[in-house]
Amino acid sequence: MGKLFSHTKVGHFNLRHRVVLAPLTRMRTEPGNVPGDLMVDYYTQRATEGGLLITDATAVSQLGIAYVDAPGIYNEEQVKGWRRVVDAVHAKGAHIFLQMWHAGRQAHPANTGGVTPVAPSPLRSLEHAAIRDASGQVSEAELIVPRVLETAEIPVIVEQFRRGAELAKRAGFDGVELHGANGYLFEQFLLDGTNHRNDEYGGSLENRARFLFDTLDAVVSVWGPGRVAVRLSPSGTYGTMSDSNPHATFGYVARRLNAYHLAYVHVIEPRIRGIVEKETTNADVTSKDIRQIYQGTIVAAGGFTGESAEQIVVDGQADLVAFGRMFISNPDLPERLRTGAPLNRYDRSTFYGGDARGYTDYKSL
Repeated sequence: MGKLFSHTKVGHFNLRHRVVLAPLTRMRTEPGNVPGDLMVDYYTQRATEGGLLITDATAVSQLGIAYVDAPGIYNEEQVKGWRRVVDAVHAKGAHIFLQMWHAGRQAHPANTGGVTPVAPSPLRSLEHAAIRDASGQVSEAELIVPRVLETAEIPVIVEQFRRGAELAKRAGFDGVELHGANGYLFEQFLLDGTNHRNDEYGGSLENRARFLFDTLDAVVSVWGPGRVAVRLSPSGTYGTMSDSNPHATFGYVARRLNAYHLAYVHVIEPRIRGIVEKETTNADVTSKDIRQIYQGTIVAAGGFTGESAEQIVVDGQADLVAFGRMFISNPDLPERLRTGAPLNRYDRSTFYGGDARGYTDYKSL
């Protein structure tokens, strides 16, 4: 594990190791989508000196929330809640980026205040939403056909991201990550399987990528270079996603990202398609493919073990590795990987929603 535990730099920050907490949807906020005590404890447990944490996907408006009790970054109470998380993480010497998010058609009216979700085209995702039903329990619900965004509405969402970036800065975060993966709104615009528009946000690859890069421009205008990142899932199918030529699509995105001096680009490996592991094929786009185009720091994610994480860093295909499930059940995962200590087993039934069980009750060494 020598390379995984060598020092590196991400944007303006010097890190003592390359084990990153992946952004995870845990659905543990207090009413109003506000981070509370549970979330403070969760992130504090996983903060290490010189480490990097990425938060839950955090919506820039209520219309952008896909799952009940997911966090937001669009009002003052949410800023105050996140400030408590950030201060606790910083007190342990760690760095933390806020992942900014809009679910698009992956949202459900039960989570958006009754408002119909929006998307580039009127195509329904075949996934399910997590909502609170009439009995107060968390349950699954089918998604609906979204309302098509008018051309003039798209800059409004860009402005919501810019405003969210300002609020994240006020909350004390070290930077922000745009969630351009997993079938959410940026990817819905980017991929030709979900974008059938004929205006300046559809058709050509340049047009389909316009929403992502307009938003990136807005967020960088708030944070400056070295403090903004982008997450991509170049071979993802979660959210009923598809693209006729992912190598061309994500090659174009990676090439343009070179001009932004980002903190990092976060790439989900193709063996993880949402929550399902699959075999990789030659048609898939990997961190190795992105590395051939993108010249900056790459964080890889997706079903890594300590050994495979070490190998991808040694091979130079990524600079850091983000862990999800293993970090859920091992709050001191970096130390366990460094020393070869045994790992706690995770309980998938407690991943989404609930209380401290399966969230903050896993034991450290």
